[in-house]
Amino acid sequence: MQIMRRVMAAVVLLMASAASAARAQGLPPGASTDTGARPGNEIGTGASLPLSDRASNIGPDDTRSSIAPNLPSPPVGEDAPVQAYLQAARFALIAGRTGEAQQALEMAQTRALDRSVPLFQTSAPSRNPLVDKIGQARAALGARDRGRAVQIIDEALAQPGQ
Repeated sequence: MQIMRRVMAAVVLLMASAASAARAQGLPPGASTDTGARPGNEIGTGASLPLSDRASNIGPDDTRSSIAPNLPSPPVGEDAPVQAYLQAARFALIAGRTGEAQQALEMAQTRALDRSVPLFQTSAPSRNPLVDKIGQARAALGARDRGRAVQIIDEALAQPGQ
């Protein structure tokens, strides 16, 4: 009987330790400890919760959750050029679809960061002014200044090579 109590106490202790370790890793409640996937996340599909159609988590002033929502994708192909993403962001902003605009700006910025760098110098920051301009548009969107974000996108689209 006493052995059984010790075994049960050890099991309870192990389970509490595992739960504590999962929380320490920053996993949200209910997330799989094996994959880290949150409930409602279908791994490999690009569909995950929470969903939102509003811009958020761009900067500290508009971050309400430690989990950024899954935003709607702009209607351009994955391999589209920066200009297509910027135009999609502009159209989405004018239509009031801020979540789609944020996603398009993030995709534009990622595409603008594509570059060749010398070996072992991959940590050097980009000096591309377009990357900075897109960052400014994202900041304006985070400040809920859609008009300013559109103006900055227009400036980015007018840059040579765009």
